[in-house]
Amino acid sequence: MSNSPVQGAQVVSRLAGLLRLVGRSAGGMPLAGIVRESGLTRPTVHRLLSSMAAEGLLDHDPANGNWVLGPEMLLLGSVASARFPMEDIARPSLRRLAEATGESAFFSIRRGTETVCLLREEGSFPVRSFVLREGVRFPLGVASAGTAIMAFLPDGEREGILQDWEAHAGTFAAGHTAGIVRENLERTRLAGYSVNPGLVLEGSWGMGAAVFDRSGKPAWALSLTGIEPRFKPERQEELGGLLLAEAHRITQQLGGGEGALPR
Repeated sequence: MSNSPVQGAQVVSRLAGLLRLVGRSAGGMPLAGIVRESGLTRPTVHRLLSSMAAEGLLDHDPANGNWVLGPEMLLLGSVASARFPMEDIARPSLRRLAEATGESAFFSIRRGTETVCLLREEGSFPVRSFVLREGVRFPLGVASAGTAIMAFLPDGEREGILQDWEAHAGTFAAGHTAGIVRENLERTRLAGYSVNPGLVLEGSWGMGAAVFDRSGKPAWALSLTGIEPRFKPERQEELGGLLLAEAHRITQQLGGGEGALPR
């Protein structure tokens, strides 16, 4: 009996991890992919997925065999959104960025050691990058939003992530070596905004600026993504200034500190 709390906590952790994996994409994920990504055995994964499906948290799509988020998640999300009205606050900034630049604009939130894309606003430029969309997760320090957030974390927290970088970055570690990430973080602190020169996907560039909470910590980020020719050095300062201005605007609306101010 004394082991029950530990076992219960482990089950909750596993359930949450599986929900995050399935929620990476609107199309869900096949069982084999969930087993591979979770590191759990196939019988364990199937048992947990089936239990969540019985509660409406997940569904099994018979057309392609993928596991997808269920209707109960929509209801829970609707209730939670009333407590965190970030769309009302961030959407105007995304629209201004998309209209001013022609690029796709995004708003991401920090969740533990990851960033999750919450909102997207398409720009007018017809050629787009499709690396980022709602629900996509990246490790902190990977992609422009995660770099912008990680750059302004307290030194100890940032170094803790870097010391175990390969395990943290996973499959992204090859293109985002610890040395490259350290250089990107330093440049971001100096400029106030991040630049991702096609490290996630060749030819797909991004820039980001952190949004700070009331305690002065980076908790969200605005970002722009597009093809490489649209992010030439001579345009980066203009885009960075626009990102910083809107990030500062949201930070102030949330009652946060000065953060990284536009130059």
